[in-house]
Amino acid sequence: MTAMESVAASSMSAAASMPRFGDGSVNMQELARQLVEQVADEVTGTEADMACEDVGTARNGYRDRKPDTCIGTPDLRIPKVRNGCFFPEDVIERYSRTDRALVAAVAETCRSGVSTRKVEGVAKTLGVDRPGKDQVSRICAALDAEAADPDGRMFGEDEELPYLWLDATYARCRDGGHVSSTAVVTAIACDGQGHGHMVGFDVVDTESYDSWLPFLRRLRSRGVRGVRLVVSDAHEGLVRAISETFLGAAWQRCIVHLIRDCCRATRSRSKRVRVAKLLSPVFRAKDALVVRALYHRATQMVGQVSQEAQRILVEAEPDALAYLDFPSSHWKRLRTNNVQERCNRETRRRSRVVQVFPSRQSLVRLVGAVVAESDETWSQSRYFAEGKMDEFWSLLERCGHGDGSEPITDARRAAADEEARKVLDAAGVAMEREAA
Repeated sequence: MTAMESVAASSMSAAASMPRFGDGSVNMQELARQLVEQVADEVTGTEADMACEDVGTARNGYRDRKPDTCIGTPDLRIPKVRNGCFFPEDVIERYSRTDRALVAAVAETCRSGVSTRKVEGVAKTLGVDRPGKDQVSRICAALDAEAADPDGRMFGEDEELPYLWLDATYARCRDGGHVSSTAVVTAIACDGQGHGHMVGFDVVDTESYDSWLPFLRRLRSRGVRGVRLVVSDAHEGLVRAISETFLGAAWQRCIVHLIRDCCRATRSRSKRVRVAKLLSPVFRAKDALVVRALYHRATQMVGQVSQEAQRILVEAEPDALAYLDFPSSHWKRLRTNNVQERCNRETRRRSRVVQVFPSRQSLVRLVGAVVAESDETWSQSRYFAEGKMDEFWSLLERCGHGDGSEPITDARRAAADEEARKVLDAAGVAMEREAA
């Protein structure tokens, strides 16, 4: 067989083995996936052989990895070595965005010489003892760009964000030669179509008016407008900054924080349990009149347990019940700051690994990675369904014409009071049964 005949035969054989659709046309995406598998396996195999020669060990099987790519999910075989560890990070990323931020923070901590044994152990588990400073610098540069995206996004003039949730959590950070507790403030918004967005975050010295005000003003300058309701806890500086920045927006005091404040005002554990069980059914009611009747009756009953808790409830009433002016299908997600708590919980979970961040920028990098991943998750679904947002806009239109609410008759008010009495009497009976 001549050389040309050999080439022709090889070409025919390769063409016959190509992946094809049912109609006989070549499946280019599957072909590209197979080529990626072959090339990646050859590269990682060569790198593994070189690593074995360097440390005097041998290969010991494979581990399967299936990364998601634009051409599908190739099935890669990553060689294992008998002694030590091998992972071709130039071929496939070892960590997600958040985990890379964690790796960078731990690596920086270890290089700074301020890590504890626990952090050093975590660093080894994550493989942080292997990357050099150049690789960590490249990771940090990529993460800095990704973290800046949600905090620098501009919103259009015709884009309204009717709901805004604000909160802060804390992490330990080394700054100016000493370790201190640093506040991480975040803002989550819901647009007119019901999609959630992480609209901003920052790392500040303390959760105060002087820290919140420039943060909220920066949100306004980036196009966060049309806010009808802001949900947060009752931090004095935050509430003041909200009133000065988002004029005309209602403020909803998180009812979870309100119940906790009332419980802290009591002196014994048994009284705290009683206060919590009296207040819990108040906000589960489905009718606005019943909620208000329950709130008034529960406030009187709490006064028999703690005068201070009663005072808190009386002062908080307008802000604790602000969510009642919005569609009832939205109440569950408007009366609490739970959406923020979930984001904060993820930040705290990640930051516990590092314990003390070596610099403020490393903390910004980790928070930015968590925020970016949360924003991507929310962009794939709605926080409020389309039909529920239609209810909001319809209510807004009716309010503009002066017919937003039904008239409250004496019969409706009496029925609401009777319903409130039954609910709280049942709660009292349940508490007595548990005490017995």
